[in-house]
Amino acid sequence: MTPGTRAGERELHEWRGWLAAAEGALYGPGGFYRRDEGPAGHFRTSVHASSLFAGAVARLLCRVDEALGRPAVLDFVDMAAGRGELAGGVLAALPAEVAARTRAYAVEIAGRPGGLDHRIEWLAAPPEGITGLLFANEWLDNVPVEVAEVDSAGTARLVLVREDGSERLGEPVDGDQARWLQRWWPLPGEAGLRAEIGLTRDEAWAAAAATLDRGLAVAVDYGHTADARPPFGTLTGFREGRETTAVPDGSCDITAHVALDACALPGGRLLPQREALHALGVTGARPPLTLASTDPAAYVRALASAGEAAELTAAGGLGDFGWLVQPVGIPDVLSD
Repeated sequence: MTPGTRAGERELHEWRGWLAAAEGALYGPGGFYRRDEGPAGHFRTSVHASSLFAGAVARLLCRVDEALGRPAVLDFVDMAAGRGELAGGVLAALPAEVAARTRAYAVEIAGRPGGLDHRIEWLAAPPEGITGLLFANEWLDNVPVEVAEVDSAGTARLVLVREDGSERLGEPVDGDQARWLQRWWPLPGEAGLRAEIGLTRDEAWAAAAATLDRGLAVAVDYGHTADARPPFGTLTGFREGRETTAVPDGSCDITAHVALDACALPGGRLLPQREALHALGVTGARPPLTLASTDPAAYVRALASAGEAAELTAAGGLGDFGWLVQPVGIPDVLSD
C-alpha cells in the first residue's frame, strides 16, 4: 500500500464536523463547485428559470442608481455567480445609459467560464468600496454550517460525519455556537432534534454587506425564521437535479435552509420573493385573450412570460424564497 493510499483512507474514515466536511466537499480541490458543469448542471435556481429574474434585478439596480443620484460608476456584484448567468442577464436588461456606467463583478471560486461578457470582472471575493447593488442569489445556503443534535440526555452535541456520510455525535455545543443556538434556534431536550448553527452565515453576510460604501445588499435564499424552525434541520444534498442524502465526498451539492432573520443586520428586512418580484413588475398576469386574435405571436410570447413569472412567484415554490434586503446609506428602494 502506498503512502498516498493510506492518507486517502485516513481522510475517508476521519470524523469531522459538518462545517469542515462540507467546506472541503464543496470548495476544496476537486470540490463540487469547482466542476466544469457548474451549479446549473445539478439544480435550477430563479436565474435559470427565467430571464425575467435578471430583468427584475436590473430594475432593482436602476432603483438603487436613482437613490444614489446616478453616480458616474455604478457597481453590480453577483455573489456566488455560478457561470455568470445573472451578471450577464442584468447587463443585457439594463437601459443603455445605465449599462454604460455599470461596473459588473461576478464572485465565484471556480475559474472564469469561456464566452462570458467581457464587461464582467471575475473575482474570488467581492471588491471593497462598492457603490451600487450586491446581490447574493442562493449563496448563503451553501455557506457551510455545523449541525447540532440533541442526545439521549437532552444535551445538544455537534454532529460529526465521515466522507461516506456516516454520522455520530461529538462534543457538546459550547461558546459562541451555543449562544447562537440559544438566541436563534433553541433546541428542546428531546433526543434526535437537530439544528444548523448559522453563525458562519451571519458572519459571511455581515462581511459581504460591509463591502458596500453606499447602496443595497440583497440575499435571496430558501430559509426559515424563529417562529417556524424545522425540528430536524434541513441539511440535504442535490445531484443531477434530484434531492439526495448529503454526502461530503464532492459528488453532490450540500445545502441547508438559511435562518435569514439571524443574518439580518440593523435596518434590514425580510420579504418573500413573490412580494419582491411583484414590486419589481413580475406579476404573472395572463395576457388578454383579445391579443390572441389581433397578434397571435405576441400572445404566445406573453403567455410564456406569464408562465415563467408564475413559476418565479409561486407559493410552495420559488415564490416562497426569502429576500433579505439591507440598505446601506440609502432608503429601502423596495418599500412601498
